[in-house]
Amino acid sequence: MTAQERDKREIPRVSMTDEEIEAANLETAPQLNSNIKLMEYTPEWATVFEEEAARISNGLGALPHRVEHTGSTSVPGLPAKPIIDILLIVPDSAEESAYVPALESIGYTLAIREPDWYEHHVLRRPALAPSAESANLHVLSTGCPEINRMLLFRDWLRAHTGDRNLYTQTKRDLAQRTWTYMQHYADAKSEVIASILKRAGQSTRT
Repeated sequence: MTAQERDKREIPRVSMTDEEIEAANLETAPQLNSNIKLMEYTPEWATVFEEEAARISNGLGALPHRVEHTGSTSVPGLPAKPIIDILLIVPDSAEESAYVPALESIGYTLAIREPDWYEHHVLRRPALAPSAESANLHVLSTGCPEINRMLLFRDWLRAHTGDRNLYTQTKRDLAQRTWTYMQHYADAKSEVIASILKRAGQSTRT
């Protein structure tokens, strides 16, 4: 079965239990046990992404791939954790040998493996710049439905002030709470993200 055949079905993201978070992490899952520190948007995040995207592309060489800036640091005006979320699209994310060694050679470490959710992999690199503590590199296969969802959400927030403000307030409210894992904070945003994506999807069909 090819990556495209495997991943063309929709696999909804559901809130993860502590056990699932720990199982997905290759080492001990880092615990937060505190609230979330958000920073105001800075254009430096876009610059850091462009520099990092170039490093990734150079490191991957001839492997067909695409690199996108995602997450809150990719939306001007949104507050965010100072972590650059990067989406890497490769022919088959399950084929780690095709990209992990190359990324490790430029400072990334494989941190998360989710075989039951689109073969989603996450690699991390620390200490990018003063304005960005680290990068989370999300790897998915070409044709994976989650790619369109991530990019639709980003592009919709860039263009629609009302939903951008709604998401901002949601993030600020949730950031004040204490979370055991960062994933719990991410999962708590699911409902508002789903409502925004519904509006975005309806708009694209009209």
